[in-house]
Amino acid sequence: MNFFDYQGPFALENGVILNDIRVAYHTHGKLNAAKNNVVWVCHALTANSDATDWWKGLAGEGCLIDPAKYFIVGANMLGSCYGSTGPTSLNPETGEAYYSDFPTVTIRDIVAANILLRKHLGIDSIYLLMGGSMGGYQVLEWAVMEPAVVKNLFLIATSPSESAWGVAIHTTQRLAIEADSSWKDHTPQAGAKGLKAARAIGMLTYRNYSTFQEKQTDPDPEKIDDFKASSYINYQGDKLVKRFNAYSYWLLTKAMDSHHLGRGRGGDLIAVLRSITQPALIIGITSDILCPLDEQRFMDTYMPNSELVEIDSAYGHDGFIIETRQITNLLGPWLKRLG
Repeated sequence: MNFFDYQGPFALENGVILNDIRVAYHTHGKLNAAKNNVVWVCHALTANSDATDWWKGLAGEGCLIDPAKYFIVGANMLGSCYGSTGPTSLNPETGEAYYSDFPTVTIRDIVAANILLRKHLGIDSIYLLMGGSMGGYQVLEWAVMEPAVVKNLFLIATSPSESAWGVAIHTTQRLAIEADSSWKDHTPQAGAKGLKAARAIGMLTYRNYSTFQEKQTDPDPEKIDDFKASSYINYQGDKLVKRFNAYSYWLLTKAMDSHHLGRGRGGDLIAVLRSITQPALIIGITSDILCPLDEQRFMDTYMPNSELVEIDSAYGHDGFIIETRQITNLLGPWLKRLG
């Protein structure tokens, strides 16, 4: 992991000024002489800056997005807990961690921090900007903010604005965190039980009825407690609590709620989509109930140079991470057609 420390005021959309920010990032491969082999991977809610870690099978040695060919860059989101400035960072004004005092951020703020890193790395052109779910939110925002820099887009399981459905889910998750009696304690463990519950809510939207029926149904009809599905939900919650932070989770769900490409641009979402002229491959997943196909179909209708492919997967929204073979079989030929 590398760190970029930006020295100076960083203005957030809400008007708050952060004095100096840090962006954690990973790079794999080398920038070629022509500086035209950059693949920048934007990560989703609880992932990190290393795409070869969380998008195994798609990015990494021997994969489609191979460091032998591409200069792969990933930046940890502002507000996360994996190295970039966020709630667990030290507040330079107090010398103590921000915790609940850290201001809310938007997708646009996150992209603005990434742009500072891009400039620091001397990258003038991004051959492919790619991301799924919340990562796709960043890709879309960045494509609008720097159309001359971003050349091609890959979007999967994502949308141009947060839906009312998504906002309702995130609000429910935050209510679970806020119901934890330790929430807003100024400790790294604050809200841990609430985070476990929030993750449980999330798992229900990342997968679907069919997946749970197939994978988590108990074979013993005589059982009256300790069900397989319960164990799975508890396991997933405990696993996240060990590696993530409730403050960052709360904050980043707020950032997702802020996502609307039309904000500050006349409010016309369709007009903004029409302005995204870069070649774009969009993949939607038939079983995705969190970011359903209607969202990707809407983008494809109005983005002038897009191609939409719908894939089947038993894994719902999580299919964007799991179905790397299907993704490779679609993204690979599309990249070849780009030349």
